[in-house]
Amino acid sequence: MKPERLSRTVVHENPWVNLYVDRVKFPNGHIVERHHLLDFDRHAVVVVADDGAGRVLFVRVCRYATGSSDWELPAGGIEAGESALSAAQREALEETGYHTICHEQVYCYYPMTGIANKKIYIIHCRAVERVQDFDKNEVDEVRWFSREEIEQMVRDKVVTCGLSLTALLLYLK
Repeated sequence: MKPERLSRTVVHENPWVNLYVDRVKFPNGHIVERHHLLDFDRHAVVVVADDGAGRVLFVRVCRYATGSSDWELPAGGIEAGESALSAAQREALEETGYHTICHEQVYCYYPMTGIANKKIYIIHCRAVERVQDFDKNEVDEVRWFSREEIEQMVRDKVVTCGLSLTALLLYLK
């Protein structure tokens, strides 16, 4: 059995994220009068692109929400009609300029199950050749990091992006 939406109030809708307040009846009969839901039209990918020699490709991105510029893994939304694997290839190319091959889904999960329906696919691949410049409107810098550097970044709590951290912890295991 699943929870049943009894009513919905639209707070905000746009192409990126919608905010609803739903009245929800749970299978045990409990009713939540105001369940806030972040609704995303698109799922997303995070890309662990390695070079076959133990290095992983990162992007430095300026984030308004946190007021910071941090190293993250390439990531982005899955477009309509696109698979997670093809989205990973597109996002890696756009954000790093590298062509990637051998895409494999490592994991998929919902990072905020209590309030959001956003699903994240972690994709591992091989970056083989830089074929274009990266998108300077999204990314400030692209850099390879060794496994040792990544392990140190995790120990030092330098990786603050939850999507990147989850993917890296699975990669490092």
